[in-house]
Amino acid sequence: MFNKKVNYILGICLLAYSTSTSAQCAMCRAVLESEEGGTKAEAVNDGIVYLMAFPYIMVAIVFYVVYRMKFKTKPQE
Repeated sequence: MFNKKVNYILGICLLAYSTSTSAQCAMCRAVLESEEGGTKAEAVNDGIVYLMAFPYIMVAIVFYVVYRMKFKTKPQE
């Protein structure tokens, strides 16, 4: 469909794009909204997003290892 150069450029653009997200369950939100100031709520939200990132990083590492194993060049004898 696309050539490799376009795919690489598109991939880099998608990785460079970032947005602000909010990730809280309803129970956490109800408890933390009653607090004044909201600093604890922001800390819990940051922790949830932080924990959410690790599965994606682990999957990326597995795909990288599989890619390296598949396209590993064999030494010539």
